[in-house]
Amino acid sequence: MNRMRMPVVLLALSLVVSAGCSREGAEKAAAPSVTVRGVTTEQVTSGPLADRMEAVGTVTSRNAAQIAARIPGTVATLAIREGDRVRKGQLLLTLSSPETGASAAAAAAGVEEASRGLAEAKSRRALSDTTFQRYEKMYRQQAVTAQEFDEKRTARDQGVEGVARAEARLAQARETAKSEAALAGYGRITAPLSGLVTAKAVELGQTVFPGTPLLTVEDEGALQLVVAAPESLLGKVKPGMRVPVAVDGAPAATEGTVAEVVAAVDPASRTFTVKLNLQAQGLKSGSYGRALFPAGEKTALTVPASAVVTKGALSSVWVVGQDGIARMRLVKPGTTSGGRTEILAGLADGDRVVTGGVEKVTDGAQIK
Repeated sequence: MNRMRMPVVLLALSLVVSAGCSREGAEKAAAPSVTVRGVTTEQVTSGPLADRMEAVGTVTSRNAAQIAARIPGTVATLAIREGDRVRKGQLLLTLSSPETGASAAAAAAGVEEASRGLAEAKSRRALSDTTFQRYEKMYRQQAVTAQEFDEKRTARDQGVEGVARAEARLAQARETAKSEAALAGYGRITAPLSGLVTAKAVELGQTVFPGTPLLTVEDEGALQLVVAAPESLLGKVKPGMRVPVAVDGAPAATEGTVAEVVAAVDPASRTFTVKLNLQAQGLKSGSYGRALFPAGEKTALTVPASAVVTKGALSSVWVVGQDGIARMRLVKPGTTSGGRTEILAGLADGDRVVTGGVEKVTDGAQIK
């Protein structure tokens, strides 16, 4: 009988000890480990929020030069690489084109020949003028016949015409030489503007033909965001409108000014093109960007943008309960406008969140 009572007594003692430990652990868990002072909080309420419609696109340069070959040849020198910054007029590469060089030399020789022909024509005209003057005097003295006098006058007129033809041939030769020299000059490829070399399509020793792409140079200081806006915004987006813009890799959100609206809808995507000029620093051509166009108003929960803590792909806020204890709560943020962020999920009316001094708060801290 005593043997049966012993296990029962031990079991009772263990339950008492366990209950005591549980109460002690609960009391320790309930007691906040940290007290935080000097933070600000705000009660979450629903209110009107400007509704916006997102359009995505790519950052491009407003001033971009795509340089192509204008003569056939071989890449003889290549002085730049992709990513290099160049100034206007800087030599980028040269093309070796013996045929073009030979044509330029032949044209220069043609100018020299035409110049000598003009000099010869002027000499003949001078001789014909002098001869005509002599015959004119003799004709007045009736020392020569009228036939001889007419022949010398005709020779004089032919001398004048000969000079005119020689001058025309010289002008033609000079224009030909200028054209051939310009073609030969196309072998020297220089930067048409100051900027960044964003593409290099050829290598040293490569043979190119007229129209072959060589390089692309973009002006870094003149960027624009080109987006595909939904068809429902057609007629509502106007040039000069300022629109919030977010660009991946940019230090912060910025604004863009609508510069051009292409009012032709793509039948496949049901979108139209909008170009927005950007003024922010640190942006790069090719970056992914989003423009937020106004689309009326809606009622939504919002919190100050400073209350949202983003780490990687997760966003959270510090929610202060009625007991003054701060707890981290994951939220789904929406758009940010006027310094306030829309909360799509994770909060409800009446919740109190930390809006200032969020860096001081830890989970379970007592907020004073």
